[in-house]
Amino acid sequence: MATDSPQRAYRAPCPGCGAPVEFRSAQSTHAVCGFCQSTVVRSGEKLARVGKMAELFDDHSPLQLMASGTWNKRSFTLIGRLQYKYGEGTWTEWVAILPDGGNAYLSEDNGAYVFSVPQAIGRAMPDASAFKVGATTTLNGKSFGVASNATVSLLSAQGELPHLPALGTPFAMVELRSPEGEVLSIDYGTEPPQLAMGRSVQLEDLKLSGLQDESAKDEKGRQFACPNCGAQVEITLAQSKSITCRSCNSLIDLSQGIGGELKAAIQDEPVQPLIPLGTIGQLQGAPWQVVGFQHRMGTEPSDPDEHFGWDEYLLFNQKRGFIFLVDSTEGWSVVKPTTGAPVLAATGQSATYLGTKYQLKETYSAETSYVAGEFYWQVTRGQKTSNRDFEGGNNMLSLEQTPTEVTWSSGSKIASDEVAKAFKLEGKKELLKRSDAKAISGMGCGTIIVIFVVILLFLALISRCSSCDPTRENCSSSSSARSSGGSFGGSSSGGGHK
Repeated sequence: MATDSPQRAYRAPCPGCGAPVEFRSAQSTHAVCGFCQSTVVRSGEKLARVGKMAELFDDHSPLQLMASGTWNKRSFTLIGRLQYKYGEGTWTEWVAILPDGGNAYLSEDNGAYVFSVPQAIGRAMPDASAFKVGATTTLNGKSFGVASNATVSLLSAQGELPHLPALGTPFAMVELRSPEGEVLSIDYGTEPPQLAMGRSVQLEDLKLSGLQDESAKDEKGRQFACPNCGAQVEITLAQSKSITCRSCNSLIDLSQGIGGELKAAIQDEPVQPLIPLGTIGQLQGAPWQVVGFQHRMGTEPSDPDEHFGWDEYLLFNQKRGFIFLVDSTEGWSVVKPTTGAPVLAATGQSATYLGTKYQLKETYSAETSYVAGEFYWQVTRGQKTSNRDFEGGNNMLSLEQTPTEVTWSSGSKIASDEVAKAFKLEGKKELLKRSDAKAISGMGCGTIIVIFVVILLFLALISRCSSCDPTRENCSSSSSARSSGGSFGGSSSGGGHK
């Protein structure tokens, strides 16, 4: 726990129940009593009760109040928590106190975290409606892309807080991202709007202590009856906003918590992932568990009758967060949402990210057609996005856009043999093989034999085309041997701190 004592903490009895309420930061104006949940406002040396806070949504996060760590060689301690709701689910923002008494924020961001500090802009902020998703804007001489403009509301809060929006009252939250990987949040829940600038962090790099003991969690609280068939459904991830029932394949919305009314969508014709849910594999020097799977379909605007499909596996590592393993007709790729926003050329034909230029490969519309497992965002069948894929050598960028947010993802290709080895699926090597085999040079006798065999295989594939089994293979309704479109990736999870 942080040992720095920036100033004298202020403690006074709660006006609601008399229990002690402590303010560690001079910048904290509100606190939530840990005993009676009264919302307390501080005015000088006096505390006043202004209402009662709603119960926290149990997100099973390892973070908790008074957990401490180090960021940029500065110690910090978590002293408050805000839980927000937006159109696609919920997210959590932790308030931290720094050694100088200032505040910082540790926020959820596309399955990862962003650590940010308050930012002064030096001028009045325009109305939230001025920020159009997908557009660019300049603040203090720096260019940003508008990644998200959403209507949010406060669900609950805990601890002491530098500001506290009215419970359940909608307000705008705008998210800007720079090419250098910075995230600027504009919170319109206060007047004037509050700004915070941050960058992506991994929990393991923060050297956190005082985290919740995993063994102390109430495992029974993470199980519930499927609202469709009644079978027991168990939640294994802290961040899950959606989950599927393994008995009836219904897709269940968890964004309101498992104590509320659960909504389920029945999914017919289940798709069987080639890599089973729960499988653990070694990628990028770390173990990753397959926790989610979705099949997506794409169409080109110029030819809506042409459909192509691809699969996305959501992988989880407790210290690194989430990445995607994407399976398309052109091969496998490992993809992760970017924190920063690549710079899109005015022509739309290229994008530049971290000094590398990527050329536009294709533009298409994408739709989620089947879901299995758990997801850190609220995923639904029929979710649609407008996508653009860019290539730069072996690396790739993908842009997904909805009316309220833009998500950029970056990744690189991976050979099918590496996928089989990583997940110990050598027995499925042939099923995992895609068009990532190296070209054959020369025209010797051996080459002619290989070509002959390839022709035979091609004829065999044509003969069985109509009987392709989507439960075993990555089938496409198009006969074109083209990219899956979304093979580059990411998710339709949104670009905000959520």
